[in-house]
Amino acid sequence: MAQSFEPMPARSLDRRSFIFGSLTLGASAATIFQAISSAVAQVKPHRIDVHHHISPPTYVTEIAGRNLIQAPTRDWTPARSVEDMDKAGVAIAITSVTTPGLSFAEQGLARRLARECNEYATRLASDHPGRFGTFAMLPLPDIDGSLAELAYALDVLKADGVALFTSYGNRWLGDSSFTPVMDELNRRAAVVYTHPRTADCCHNLIPGVPEPIIEYGTDTTRTIASLVFSGGANKYRNAKFIFSHAGGTLPFLTDRFVRLPLLDKSLQAHVPEGVLPELKRFYYDTAQAAHPMALASLLKLVSVSQVVFGTDFPFRTSLDHVIGLPEFGLGESDLRAIDRDNAIRLLPRYA
Repeated sequence: MAQSFEPMPARSLDRRSFIFGSLTLGASAATIFQAISSAVAQVKPHRIDVHHHISPPTYVTEIAGRNLIQAPTRDWTPARSVEDMDKAGVAIAITSVTTPGLSFAEQGLARRLARECNEYATRLASDHPGRFGTFAMLPLPDIDGSLAELAYALDVLKADGVALFTSYGNRWLGDSSFTPVMDELNRRAAVVYTHPRTADCCHNLIPGVPEPIIEYGTDTTRTIASLVFSGGANKYRNAKFIFSHAGGTLPFLTDRFVRLPLLDKSLQAHVPEGVLPELKRFYYDTAQAAHPMALASLLKLVSVSQVVFGTDFPFRTSLDHVIGLPEFGLGESDLRAIDRDNAIRLLPRYA
């Protein structure tokens, strides 16, 4: 059973206020970090991390043999996940497999790896009761294989939802080729967590700048545009979309999104209520975005109710994000909503 949420005691609030106040009094960063870590460790774990990556062994073998593996993926273990969660008061992590996904695999291998990864994630949750959930991997762009794996993952393995990438080749999630899968996700009112990748169009554009630095935020925005302006966002209202990294570059570009149907009347039928209501229905996680620049923009676009806690472990630590959110100035009720309550609305089994 997942642990119930207990509000932070008043003495912890006072300690945290002192800690952040000390930033202006010249305390060293190391001293402040240690003090915050100590305070967090005294609070009962309650956070739900919706952006937490795992590395199933058979998957690691496949990508390592193709020289596609990243050091954090290679070095991941269940124990490291649990240790990181415990340091930051994270009760539950909903796991997913990150890039390169299955982009390297032919159809048969992609189907096999998706199945093995999903079964591994289910065993991980069983081996650590109350600590892990699962966003299932699908072998897109293979539609038949994805529909079969979707049914197996949700009906047999009881996964919490599915994990999709923002693009497959040069197709984004609003593309009509994905309609059968999106229709089924909508029919099931599934939680659809999305993670960015670098689309085929956009590799090696700026020498010396790794693609995730720019392309991940940009590809998230591309897939949101694809869903909204294809009419998919309006059509798939039952599906509950989570977009990584505070929506990428979307918040900054919102005004351009809103104005586009005013300039191109043909798009108005796809957004009958306008663009903003579609954007405000989505959920956005805090992974790599628990800092003022991202949060200030995101929280002008959506209410706190649409923001969920994410960490991007093992590429970042959970504690990075636990520290970053209150540093932005969020109050207790908003922190509680982001840390746990909003995720419970999406995943009520963890209440």
